[in-house]
Amino acid sequence: MTDSVDGPVRALGPEWVLGADGLRFRRAARVILLDQEDRVLLVRGHDVDQPSRSWWFTVGGGIDAGEDARTAAVREVREETGLRLRPEELIGPVFTRSAIFDFVAEHCRQDEEIFVARLDAGAAADVAGLSRAGWTDLEHDVIDELRWWDLDDLERETLEVFPEGLVGLVRSLLPEWDGQTRHLGLGRG
Repeated sequence: MTDSVDGPVRALGPEWVLGADGLRFRRAARVILLDQEDRVLLVRGHDVDQPSRSWWFTVGGGIDAGEDARTAAVREVREETGLRLRPEELIGPVFTRSAIFDFVAEHCRQDEEIFVARLDAGAAADVAGLSRAGWTDLEHDVIDELRWWDLDDLERETLEVFPEGLVGLVRSLLPEWDGQTRHLGLGRG
């Protein structure tokens, strides 16, 4: 595909660049949002090119020019959920990972910094109270739902969940993070 106005850069967003390896690449910031009951807020989405395949993933997205990962994580949480966090409320990064996946008919690589944020009882709204006002056109096309997951229920979920092994990763952070950022290696999705 080309980098024309109608090509993948427009579909994926301006933060995606062509990497030296020929893959679309971006840096991203993700947040494991936990409520007071250790439930995790996840997004379910699909690819416009593979509408029958659906998966769950953490809130987050690309780091814009001039942003650091922490600032991008706070912005992404606000845009995708309407929840307002301050950068100092983020813990971590607790994990880093690199992922290679297909999206919008492109083979993509994304390097992620993953933070944790614990929401107080007032902020941890029911999903009906979360805002979709900050979603891009692409997000409106590919995001199917937001859901709070109990870890035991998430462990039994049959759809793919990213990052892989999320339940174990979250449990490794409870009751609190040990201060060591772990690299999860190269993953899918």
